[in-house]
Amino acid sequence: MVRMGPDVPLLNEYKQEFFWKRFPQTVLGGPRFKLGYCAPPYVYVNQAVLFLTPWLFGGVGTLLCQLQLLQELHAAILSGMLMFAAAAGVQALALYAARRSGAVERLGTPNILVDEEEVEFTNCVSPETLRFIAPGKRFGLNVVLHTILAGVLCGFGTWYVFLGRLTALYDSIGVSLVVFVLSWVTLCIAEYSLIVNTATETATFQAQDTYEITPLTRPLYISIFIAVDMVNRFSSPVPELQLASQILHVLFLFLPLLWALGVLPPLDALLLWGMEQVLVFGLGGSPMSSNIRLLLMFAVSTSVAVCNYLIPSALGVVLFSISTGFLLSLDLSQVGTLCKGPRAAFKNHGLHSGGLPPFLPNSFGWNLGCREILVYLSLLLVAMAEAGLLHHFFGSAQTQNMVTGPQGPVSYLLIILFFLCCTLREIQGVYLLGGMFLNPLYPKGMSNNQAFQQKNRGLYIAAAIRRLLLYFVTPFAMIAFLSMDMSLQSLHRVSISVGFTRAFRVVWQSSEDALLQMVIVILVRLAGGSNLLPGWDNLGTGVQLLLVGLLIDRLSQFLAKLKFTLTVLVTSWTEKKQRRQSAGTLVVLNASLWPLVLAVVTLSALLSAPLLPLFTLPIFLVGFPRPQRSWPGPVGTACPCPDSIFYQQMSGSLASALRTAFTRGSLGSLAPGSHFLGRFQDRMVWIMILERGYGYCTVNVKGLELQETSCHTVEARRVDEVFEAAFEQPERLGFTQGFNLHWGNALTPCTAVAVRVYSDARNVLSGIIDSHENLRKLQDDFMKALIWLLLRYCVQRHRGFLWSGEEASLSGVIKSQSSQFAQTTCNQPSEAIKVESNVSSYRLRQDSSSLTSFGDWSDEDDLFGPQPARRTVALVTAEAQPGHSTLQIGASLPGSVEMDSLFENMALSALQPLQPLGLSIGMPAVDKGRNPEVLRESPHLNLSCPQSEVFNLPPGWRTAPLLPSRLLSLRPLFPEEWFRFTLGRFGQAVQGETSVDMTKALKEDEVLKELHVKVALSCLISVGAESSFTSPSYIYRLYCGDVPWTEGLDWLSSSKELYQLTLQAFRFSFKLLFDQASLGPMESPEELFSTLEEYERDWYIGLVTEKGWHDSVLQEKPFLFSLGHDLTMGTYTGRVLSLQDQLIQVGRLNGEGVRGQWANLSWELLYATNDDEERYSIQAHPFMLRNLTVQAADPPLGYPIYSSPPLHFPCL
Repeated sequence: MVRMGPDVPLLNEYKQEFFWKRFPQTVLGGPRFKLGYCAPPYVYVNQAVLFLTPWLFGGVGTLLCQLQLLQELHAAILSGMLMFAAAAGVQALALYAARRSGAVERLGTPNILVDEEEVEFTNCVSPETLRFIAPGKRFGLNVVLHTILAGVLCGFGTWYVFLGRLTALYDSIGVSLVVFVLSWVTLCIAEYSLIVNTATETATFQAQDTYEITPLTRPLYISIFIAVDMVNRFSSPVPELQLASQILHVLFLFLPLLWALGVLPPLDALLLWGMEQVLVFGLGGSPMSSNIRLLLMFAVSTSVAVCNYLIPSALGVVLFSISTGFLLSLDLSQVGTLCKGPRAAFKNHGLHSGGLPPFLPNSFGWNLGCREILVYLSLLLVAMAEAGLLHHFFGSAQTQNMVTGPQGPVSYLLIILFFLCCTLREIQGVYLLGGMFLNPLYPKGMSNNQAFQQKNRGLYIAAAIRRLLLYFVTPFAMIAFLSMDMSLQSLHRVSISVGFTRAFRVVWQSSEDALLQMVIVILVRLAGGSNLLPGWDNLGTGVQLLLVGLLIDRLSQFLAKLKFTLTVLVTSWTEKKQRRQSAGTLVVLNASLWPLVLAVVTLSALLSAPLLPLFTLPIFLVGFPRPQRSWPGPVGTACPCPDSIFYQQMSGSLASALRTAFTRGSLGSLAPGSHFLGRFQDRMVWIMILERGYGYCTVNVKGLELQETSCHTVEARRVDEVFEAAFEQPERLGFTQGFNLHWGNALTPCTAVAVRVYSDARNVLSGIIDSHENLRKLQDDFMKALIWLLLRYCVQRHRGFLWSGEEASLSGVIKSQSSQFAQTTCNQPSEAIKVESNVSSYRLRQDSSSLTSFGDWSDEDDLFGPQPARRTVALVTAEAQPGHSTLQIGASLPGSVEMDSLFENMALSALQPLQPLGLSIGMPAVDKGRNPEVLRESPHLNLSCPQSEVFNLPPGWRTAPLLPSRLLSLRPLFPEEWFRFTLGRFGQAVQGETSVDMTKALKEDEVLKELHVKVALSCLISVGAESSFTSPSYIYRLYCGDVPWTEGLDWLSSSKELYQLTLQAFRFSFKLLFDQASLGPMESPEELFSTLEEYERDWYIGLVTEKGWHDSVLQEKPFLFSLGHDLTMGTYTGRVLSLQDQLIQVGRLNGEGVRGQWANLSWELLYATNDDEERYSIQAHPFMLRNLTVQAADPPLGYPIYSSPPLHFPCL
C-alpha cells in the first residue's frame, strides 16, 4: 500500500456522485429524485404520488373523523383498507412489469453492458418505468406480508396522529397541526420503504439482505411508538405514561433523521443486541460466541427467571437460583465431548493436532471428564448447603444494619477480598493504575524465556493466591451475603425475583464483577448508616446490584469512548501526517460544540453503541447498537494464504499461554468484548474475548498479514516502540521513566507470554553459494549424502516402512509428512530403526495423487511465495493422450528450460522440436535397440555376505543407459571409506546386536559396493554433476528440482523413488555447504553421520511452495530450510525456521476505539461503497492503529489471514 498523505480525498469523484444519489433516497425512504441522468417528468411525478398516497388516505380518514361522519376506529380502518388496496395494486403492477421484462430478456434484446442505473423510459406505465419505480419483492410470501402490513400500518398510523388525540395531548391547536403534518412525513417514508422501493439503510449490519428484512425496519419502529400510545389510551391514567406519550410523539417527528444518521439498528442487530443486553444485565449471563448460543442461553435463562417467580418458597428460590446459576455459568460446550478423549475434545476447540500443548492430558478443565464433574459437583453441593443453612437461620432477621446484622461480618470480608484481589491482579501486569505507571515489581528486561520465568516466580505465587481467593472463596462469601438478605422475603415482586436470579447467577458467571458490584452496594449502606434511603432500600439488594452493574458498565464505556474521542481529536492536529486542511476547522468546531460532542459520547455509552468517527475524522456520530462481537457472521472466517500456517501452528501453544495469563490476571479484567494484540517478529496476533464464565473463557484468535505494507509497517513500528518502552527499559526510576509515555496510544502493554513459535531468519548467501571452494566441496558432499540416503532406504525397506515394488512412492520425503503415515508409525515398535542416535524414517505418502508433482519444486519468481503452474511438454502430451496419467498438473519436468515466451505461461520446452526438411534437429538420437557397451546385469547378484541382501537395491535402479567406460572414469569420485563407515553403522542397526565379523563381511562385499558405485555415479551423471558445480544458478535450479536435460535424466525420472532420493541428497548436500560455511568443516565421519541423521529427524529441507513445508510447520518440525532467489536484487537467500519457546508481548487495546473504527468501516464499505485501497480511513495511524484494526475486521470488510473458531480456555 502506498501512503498518499493526509489530504487524499475521503471519497473519489465517482463515489461522491454515487453517495449524493444514494443519501437522499435513504432520507426519503426510497424515492429516487436524483438520478445522475435525464429522465422524463412522469418518473418523478409517479414517485411523488406514490410517496404521498398514505397521507392522502390518512387525510380522508382524518377528515371524515373531524366532520364526525365516522368514529376514530372506523376512520382508521377505512384508511387502512384504502392503503391495503393501493399496496396490492402496486405489487400487481410490479409483478406484471417483472413478467414483461422477463419475456423481453428471453428475446435477447437488452444490452447487458448498459449501466443498471441507466433506464430507457418509453412511457409512464411501461415495464421499464414500473420496474424502476417499484422493483417488487423476491419472495411471494413477502408480497402478501408487506401488503397486509402496509394497510395495518396506515390504519394505526392514522389513529396515532388524529388531530383530536394530538390536541388532547398538547392542549394546543398549533402544536397539534405541526405534529400532525410532520408525523405523516414519517409515515409516508416508512410506507414507501415497505411497499414501493426499499432504500439502502445507513445502519447496515448484514452485507446482503437475503430475506428482505430491511423493508420491515422502519415500520417496526413506528409500531413501537404506536404500541406505547395504545397502552396509554386503554389503561388507567398514569402520569408517567402520559408524559412518555407526549415525548414519543415529538420524537416521532425525528425518526427520519435517526434513520438517515443510522442510529437505529436494523431488525437482526436489534434482536441480537436486545437479547445480549437482557441476558447480561437482566439475567446475569455473558455475551455468547455465536448467535445460536445466544438464542439458546437467552431462552434458558428467561425460563429460570420465570420459574423463580413461580416458586412459592424463598428457600426453594435460593437453592434453585444457585444451582441453575452455577450450571449455566459453566462451559456447556464441553457436554458434547464428555465421552471423548482429551485430544478429541481439544481438537473440537479448533486447534490442529500438531499444536497440542504438552500439558493437555493432565491439565484441569480442557475436557469435561470425571475429575471435572467431581469438582463442579462438590462446589455446587457446598454452595447449596451454605446458602440453605444461612437462609434458614439468618434469612428472617429483622435488621439490615451492617454492624449488628448478620450480613455485617460477611460485608467486611467482601471488602477485604475485593482489595486483595484487585491488588494481586494489578501487580501482575507491566503497568499500574490503568496503564499510567510502570510496575516496579514486574521483571526488568526479557533476555530469554527461562530468565523471565525465574524473575517472575514471586508474581506467580501472588497469582495463585488471587486465583484461590477469586474462584474458591469469593463466590461463597457473596452467596452468604445474598442468602441472609431480607428482601428475599418479597420474592413475588417481579423486580425482586429478576434481581436475585441475576445476583445468584453473576456470582459464578463473573465473580470479579459481582464482587465489585456487591462492595459498592455495601459501601452505600455503610455511608447511609442507620438512616434509611427509601427509594434505594425499597428496590431490594438484587435490583440494586443490577443497577450498579449497569452503571459500572456504562461508565466504563463512557470513559473508554471519551479517551478514544480525545485521541482522534488531538492527533488530527498534532500528527503532521494526519493533519488535513480541514483539521483546524474540525478542532475548533469540536471545542465550541463540546456539550454536543459530550452528549453524543454519553448517548453512545448509554445505548452501548459504538462511537462512529466518520471517515475516522473528528466528526462523531452514534453508531447503531449491535452485539459485542460487532459482526453478524460466524466466528472463524478469514482470508487464508500460505503464511496462515504459522498462526495455525502456534494456536495450540498460544492457547496454553493465554490460559496461564488469564488465570494469573496479568491481562487485567477479561470482560467480553475486550481486544488484545500480541507481537513477535513479523507476526501480529489479534485476540478478542467472546465469552466469560466460571472457570472458562472463550476467545477468537486472528493472525494479521506477514507481508507488511507501508501502512502496516508504520503501525508495527509504533507497536514495537510501545512494547519496548514497557518491557525493555533498563532503568525504571524517576517520573519520566516510570510514567507511560504512550498512555494516549490505543495499545497498553500488559504482559509477555511464552509461546512455541517459529523464529524466522533469512540470510543472503553471497560469499557462500558463489564461492569456488564451496562449489568444489559440494560434489563430494552430494555423493556422501546420496550414499547415506540409499543405505538408509534399504534399512527402512527391510524394517517394513517401504513395500515391495516401485509403485511405493517417496514423494512424501520431499513433499509432506502426511498424517496417514504419522498414524501408521504410532503403531510401530519403538526399536524399529535405531542407529545410535535414532535414525528417523521418512514419512511416506500412499495416495497416488502426490506422486512426483514436479510443480511443487518451482520457486523461481517469488522469493518465498507460490507461483502459478506452467504448461510444459509433459502436460501438453498428457492432455492429448487420455491414457497418460503419470504426471500431475504442475511445473516443468526436470530438463525443461523455462523462460517467458510468446505462448503465455507455456514453457518453451513444451513446444515440440521442429524438424524441417526431414532433418532431425533437437536432442541427440538414442538407439533403443541393443547396445553392447551398455552395462547389462542379471537381476540376481552373487553377494558374498548374507546380510548384504538387505542393502541390495531394486533391479530397475541398475539399468542406467550409461557406458561402463564413463562410469569407470568417475570411479574416483565415489567415497569408499565413507561407504564402508556408513554401511557398518547401518549394518549394526539391521543385525540388532553388535557383530564385528558380520560388519566386517558387509564392508568387504565387493559386489554390494560395486552395485552402490554404479547407482550413485549414474545419479551423479543424470543430474549433470559429473564435473564440479560451476554456477549458483545451476545449484538453485537443481535444488528446485528443475534439472537440465542430461543423458541419464529420462532413466532417473522413470524411477520416482530414486529421483526423490537424489533430489533430497542434493538438498542435504547444500545444507551441509551452508552449515560448514557458517560453522566450519566436518571433522570426522561420525560428525557427518550424526548431522545427516539430524537433517532427517529434525529438519525439513525443501521449498516454501511445497506441501511438505506446510505439513512440517503444522507438525512442528524443529527446523526448516529453504533456498530462494531474489530476482530484484540478484541474490540467493537462505531461510531458516527454528521452533523455539519465545516471549510474545501482549497488550490491551481500547475496545471502544476498535468498535468505533469497525462501525465506520461497516458504514463506509456497505453504505458508501468506498472500497478504494488508498482511502483515507485505511491509512496508517500510529495512535489509533487504524490499518491493523481494519485488517482484523471479519471478512469481507477485513482481511485477517487466520481466524480461529471460538476457543474455550479453562481458567480455574
